[in-house]
Amino acid sequence: MFPSAHHRLLARASRSALVLIALLTGLPAMAVDPHSYAEPERVRIRAIDLDLKADFDAKTLSGTAELALEWTDAEARQLLLDTRELTIESVQAKTADDTWSDATHALADADPILGRKLTIPFEGAQPKAVRIRYVTAPTASGLQWLGKEQTLGKQQPFMFSQSQAIHARSWIPLQDTPAVRFTYTAKVQSPKALLTLMSAENPQRLSDNGRYTFKMEQPIPSYLMAIAIGRLEFKSISARAGVYAEPERL
Repeated sequence: MFPSAHHRLLARASRSALVLIALLTGLPAMAVDPHSYAEPERVRIRAIDLDLKADFDAKTLSGTAELALEWTDAEARQLLLDTRELTIESVQAKTADDTWSDATHALADADPILGRKLTIPFEGAQPKAVRIRYVTAPTASGLQWLGKEQTLGKQQPFMFSQSQAIHARSWIPLQDTPAVRFTYTAKVQSPKALLTLMSAENPQRLSDNGRYTFKMEQPIPSYLMAIAIGRLEFKSISARAGVYAEPERL
């Protein structure tokens, strides 16, 4: 059911109250984001490098997310990230001399709205980056896996994402709040018959091996992270714009 105008008004009032509390207490407004476990006033993700494999049989994405960090609190010794239904296989931290070492981590109990808080503590110096190996769940709230019978051409399966408002955390461990913006790069392995697209520079034809690379050089919030994999083709409609769709739709 869609929220009523009354409920929307209450939600806006609640957000305004949170900002007012932050101003009166001297805390930055970003510190009271009620929909994220992140602490961007202490540390921020500045860039993400993804290396993922899409498995249509298991309905999962698996691989690594490398997060470049900017620390603004010299006393901070932990990184808090948002996740939902992610299986965290390992975490590594990168020191100032570019050495990777294993890091401890802990997942909190699941909250039905916020998901599970991922805590990565550090005993020594603040790391430059962390690398998280993980697998998404078939029920990830931000990914839709469609069988071929659900597509227009009915020849190949299709997957697409919807990260807004706080669903990016279901397919990437990150600071899932608009208070944080980052650039990203990605490598994605998908079935050879399918084209992979992201919210970045995109290919216009199939690769020979199902491997695709992406780059987004403009800092974006997490809700603009996007991916789609399917039997897609590109058609230019002007010198500056084009459309990706199934061939039957084009």
